[in-house]
Amino acid sequence: MISNTWLLILLAITSIASVVFFFNYHYYRSLVKQKGSFRKWPIRSISLEEVDPIFKTNEFGPTLETSVQFVGRGHLVVPGGTSDAEAWVLAVLAKKAKTIFEFGTCTGKTSYLMALNSSADTKVTTLTLPPDGVETYSTNTGDSSTATRNALKESAFVKFLYTGTPVEPKITQLFGDSKHFDESLYAGKIDLIFVDGSHALSYVLSDSEKAFRMVSPGGIILWHDYRGPSINKDVYKALNGISRSKPLAHIEGTSFIMYRNS
Repeated sequence: MISNTWLLILLAITSIASVVFFFNYHYYRSLVKQKGSFRKWPIRSISLEEVDPIFKTNEFGPTLETSVQFVGRGHLVVPGGTSDAEAWVLAVLAKKAKTIFEFGTCTGKTSYLMALNSSADTKVTTLTLPPDGVETYSTNTGDSSTATRNALKESAFVKFLYTGTPVEPKITQLFGDSKHFDESLYAGKIDLIFVDGSHALSYVLSDSEKAFRMVSPGGIILWHDYRGPSINKDVYKALNGISRSKPLAHIEGTSFIMYRNS
């Protein structure tokens, strides 16, 4: 027979395991469903079709209007990488843009895809912190140490996926700290802006302020990695704050937040 002591220990272990399973279940369920475990994320969600009618599906699924030239990642781990679905959305939206700006080049994959799928006269400008410029990176109180560490780790490239390709002439590569970037030259001129630089709170806020000044009438700003309070918490906090004064929307099935300058 099991003694009372061992029975109590077994019950305690079972109870702990049940609690751990409960919280893990709700945590991973929230990631899959892209909303909070016990409450909704503050920013409203919209469908791809609401982003642009080009994403409207038919009986076959996506229409040929959304076909793009593509480099997928599948299950592979890519530094700072977008998912295949997110990269596809960027590539499709790039087809309609004449001017594109990107905060955070990293490997240059999204720069390449946007240049590859946009019209021949589209100009793509992308900004990154170079490996020999990491000392200029400036943290603020409240910045996530993880976000800071990742930003410096991803600032490791001086050659990019687009280097040496036919679309390289369409791309202007800028090097520097985005906090020190003077956006006045681009004010009101950029049709599509992708904010995917440092995910530290002060950088997300700084890049966002500049993006709002840069976006053209009718233009779109996309932010990457809105994944809730447990992952990239500074992005979550910054964008939730911005959403109190700007009409932001979370694109379903992605970690993108969108703003349209109407």
